Amino acid sequence: MKKATTPIGIAFAFAAMAIGATLEGSKLPAFFNLPALMIVLGGTFGVTVAGTSLERIKAIPKLFKTAFVAERAQLTARVSLLVGLSERARRDGLLALDGSLGEIDDDFTRKGLQLVVDGTDPDLVAETLETEIDAMAGRHSAATAPFEKAGGFAPTMGIIGTVMGLVHVLENLSAPETLGPAISGAFIATLYGVGSANLFLLPIANRLKALSAEEVTLRTVTLEGILGIQAGENPRVLAEKLESYVAPAERGAPDAGAVPVAEGASSPATAGAV
Repeated sequence: MKKATTPIGIAFAFAAMAIGATLEGSKLPAFFNLPALMIVLGGTFGVTVAGTSLERIKAIPKLFKTAFVAERAQLTARVSLLVGLSERARRDGLLALDGSLGEIDDDFTRKGLQLVVDGTDPDLVAETLETEIDAMAGRHSAATAPFEKAGGFAPTMGIIGTVMGLVHVLENLSAPETLGPAISGAFIATLYGVGSANLFLLPIANRLKALSAEEVTLRTVTLEGILGIQAGENPRVLAEKLESYVAPAERGAPDAGAVPVAEGASSPATAGAV
């Protein structure tokens, strides 16, 4: 079951601020300032593109979807799969796993088992899969960079917008009746910058980092399981080792959607989080 915690959390934060401002007597339309919005959003976008690359910017819509709807890595399902495959390999031999490869959805798991079935040296299997994990973590880190950079730039762009607004105020000191609204409008830019960074950009960056860390853990569990299968470890011992990666409250009960491997059968792997 998907839990849309990220959009719920962001919506809750915005709602809390809106309600708080209303309780203080502010009117929400007063917080809309088009020039400030253009300075903060346009400036932040420009410097983010300058600090990353256009290719990374193009990937942002997909990353939004990932942050909002991606499921957590299902460690218990992966442990059940690997232990079931270990039982089959121990009973029928490593070559018996060849018939199970087509039923495994996860590319990383399938690749590792294919190396084992092909008789690849264990050290080479470990090196190949570790390289795959490191490369994935690097890609995820690069994908998160635009959100982190934008979250850092946005408050500064807000301050720049505020300074520009105050300069305009000082140019019109001869009209005292306009000073209040002008000063208020100037500080709206700071609000936009700080608000967009802390209520939107940085939470998404942190969510993507968390999903990446979960996927790294999932693949590390998979790597340990594949090496254990290749070494012919006792399935019960292997299960104990792999479950050390799983939170105690989640051990012993496969995640929803996991199909334990029965006699002579195998289950599809659960897809990664990112």
